Amino acid sequence: MTLRWETPEPIVVPAMGDAFDFLIRAVFSWTANRITYDELRYRVHQHSHWANVLVRERTATIARTFAPHRSHELQRALNADLGGQRWPRGADGPTPRFSVHVWVTPDPRVRERLRPYWEERIRLECEHELGMLRTEQADEMTRRWRDVLESLDKDPVTSHAARLTGERFAKVFGEFVQERNQAVPDLITLLEYAVKGHGDLQMGPSEYTEAWDVALQAYRRQHGLVEETA
Repeated sequence: MTLRWETPEPIVVPAMGDAFDFLIRAVFSWTANRITYDELRYRVHQHSHWANVLVRERTATIARTFAPHRSHELQRALNADLGGQRWPRGADGPTPRFSVHVWVTPDPRVRERLRPYWEERIRLECEHELGMLRTEQADEMTRRWRDVLESLDKDPVTSHAARLTGERFAKVFGEFVQERNQAVPDLITLLEYAVKGHGDLQMGPSEYTEAWDVALQAYRRQHGLVEETA
């Protein structure tokens, strides 16, 4: 038979320096064998004050080693100390025994001191997350526009259709294509120079220049340019 019982009021223990307190909420799990539920509840009521005193004595010594704003760390330490233990030790049968788990909160005065810190921390974390979100969205938008521009540059149908999306976009895209087209003759000249070999080094045809020739022919085909005949 098991009965869960919680302290109606928090157990108050001093923090390091004795200027502030910790508030401990204890939840007891009482068990007994060969006993009815009503009888267990009656016995728990009789022993509840003793159980509170035991928990207060065990937690007070540990609590004084923690600063007033370290309630989370104290909670972990107390549950590690209390966990796996049962009282009264050696009791069995119809004698109720209990285990306990605790939750710790700081002194209300400490909570007020901590409020500005957490408000500022929350503000900074929100601003950081917002900045990260803006960066991700800008990066995603950049990738999408790059894909669109590459598609428009390669497909003559979509390049003409771009004019339907608005005068401003058509103007910007026209400048983009014009700049790309102006670079074509310069690149072809550079490739032809590589294919013929560097005169000052007197480099003749080789696997290197043959590879450049393949690149030159492919680039001419891509841009619809016909190779001049001598």
